[in-house]
Amino acid sequence: MASKKKITFDDYYESLYSVRWPALKSALTEGSSGFSLSDGLLQPYFLDKASAAAAFALGIQEEDTVLDMCAAPGGKTLVIALALKGTGLLVSNDRSSDRRRRLKDVIEKHLPADWRSNINVTGHDSTKWGLFEQDVYDRILLDAPCSSEAHVLNSPAHLGKWTPNRSKQLAVQAHAMLASAVQALKPGGRLIYSTCALSPLENDGVIEKLLKKRSSIVEVVSADIPPELELDAETTEFGKHILPDRNSGFGPIFMAALVKKQDSTL
Repeated sequence: MASKKKITFDDYYESLYSVRWPALKSALTEGSSGFSLSDGLLQPYFLDKASAAAAFALGIQEEDTVLDMCAAPGGKTLVIALALKGTGLLVSNDRSSDRRRRLKDVIEKHLPADWRSNINVTGHDSTKWGLFEQDVYDRILLDAPCSSEAHVLNSPAHLGKWTPNRSKQLAVQAHAMLASAVQALKPGGRLIYSTCALSPLENDGVIEKLLKKRSSIVEVVSADIPPELELDAETTEFGKHILPDRNSGFGPIFMAALVKKQDSTL
């Protein structure tokens, strides 16, 4: 019996993106020139413009109570902090102690002292957050751990260990985090789910799975991207996808916006 052919990284993503894959792959390996976040900061912070878009899409208002569930390295936390202007509360969470150290360093070096006073850095398991805090946050950003294909392509070690099963496993973890985030969100609150993944399993697939069990609690709304960012976001079933081959190397970022219904009961 002939052995089953191993599915390679290129095989997998070519099956998803067809003739677009070579250009997309090239853009992933080349990257972008970076985007400078500077107004209000002690020194500029450079991040992917598409990543910043996910934080802007939260629609933060002063005095909001905000949770950044997977906050390191810290660029999105800075976007949120700039919008809060030292008011309300921002909980910036990351389970990894090494990543938390980097997160704290970014906060300290870039934010004025009076804009740091309302930020708590924590190290909790995001999949269990909703067990301890329910109906607490006005805004939640879940930038979930994902396949990060750009990183895989630029790391021979990670590329050598890649399998199609990786995306399936990460999608399961992301769904657990998202379900927990929904519990922690206040009725009427807004949640942005984002990834830097190309795989639909980790993007629309996670939202679809959530809605099968939670459609009475949350609804999908438009993920609005500030026009001044000048990003070409492609509409998917449940959100927006910013891909680097059409955005001068910025992305990939998938984002979907959810609002918790006022009369929701878990």
